[in-house]
Amino acid sequence: MESIKESVKNMPGFDKFQERFERMKQEVLTDPGVMRFLRENPDISDVHAEKLLSSFYTFKNEQHACRNCPGLDNCPNLMQGYRSELTKVRQTVELRYKPCELKIIDEQKKSMTSLIKSYFIPKEILEARFDRLYKHSIDETRRNAISKAYEFVQMAGSGHQAKGIYFYGKFGVGKTYLLGAIANGLAEKGVHSLIIHTPEFLREMKSSLSDGTFDSKMELLKTVPVLMLDDLGAENMTNWVRDEIIGVILQYRMMEKLPTLYTSNCDYDMLQQHLSYSQKGGLDELKALRIMERIKHLSTPIFMGGNKNFREDY
Repeated sequence: MESIKESVKNMPGFDKFQERFERMKQEVLTDPGVMRFLRENPDISDVHAEKLLSSFYTFKNEQHACRNCPGLDNCPNLMQGYRSELTKVRQTVELRYKPCELKIIDEQKKSMTSLIKSYFIPKEILEARFDRLYKHSIDETRRNAISKAYEFVQMAGSGHQAKGIYFYGKFGVGKTYLLGAIANGLAEKGVHSLIIHTPEFLREMKSSLSDGTFDSKMELLKTVPVLMLDDLGAENMTNWVRDEIIGVILQYRMMEKLPTLYTSNCDYDMLQQHLSYSQKGGLDELKALRIMERIKHLSTPIFMGGNKNFREDY
C-alpha cells in the first residue's frame, strides 16, 4: 500500500506546491528577526527550526506589519495592538505578545477617561487641553486664569492641599473649556474629577428623588476628589436647591478639605443676591450668606474677560 507521503507527492500540482513551500521557508529562515533569534539560540538545529516554521512565519509577518503600521484600528496582527516575540521555552519556541506603543497609549487614554465623570457636559469640553487654551489666549485675564488653573492641577496632582477656583466672566470666554482642561490634566496625574452643568444637574436631582438615585448622586458630589460646578448661578433657585443640595455638598467638602471649582457669569456679590431669592419670591439673605461663606472658603475668585466668543474656536 502506498504511504500518505507518497500519495501527496503524486498529487497534481505537488511540484509547484513544493516550490512555493521551499521559497516561503527560505524567506522565513532568512528573515532578519528570525535569523537573530536563531543566532541567540544555537541549540536549535536546522531540523528543529523547520518544525517551527509556523511560529516563525507568524512572527515574520507580524513584525513586517508593525514596521509598516497601518494604525491601531487597522492592525492586522493576530492580537490587535500587540507585538509578537519569539521566546525559547525548554525544548520548544513560543510566540508571546506584548502591547505596542499605540496600544499602550490607547489604554492610557481609556484609563484617563475613566477618571473623568460628567453630567450634561458636551463631548468637546471633555477633550479640552491646556495647549489649545494657551494657543487661543490673547486676553491677559484669560492667560491669568489658565495659569491659575494649571497651578491647581500641579498642586492637586502632586497630592498637596489645593484650594478651588471660582472662574467668573461673561458668556463664551472659555470658562467651561478651562474646566475640561483641568479635568484632563488631573486625569494624567491619576486624580478623579467630576464636572457637572449645574442647572441641568439640579433639575435631574429633583427627579432622582423618585427613581432612587438621589442619595448615590449626592454621595458622589460630596466625596469626589475634585468637583467642578459649571454655570453656577444660572439655575432656578429654590430653598430646597440652595439648602438641601448646594449647601449640604459644600459643607461636606469644606469639612473634608476637598477642592471645588466653579464657573459662573456672576461675581460673588451677584451670586449671593441670586442665592437669596427663590421661585416663590422669598428672600433669605442669611442662608445665602452661609452658602457664600462656604464658596469663598473653598475657592479663590478669578475673573475671565475678553471680547471674543471663544466657543467658535473650540
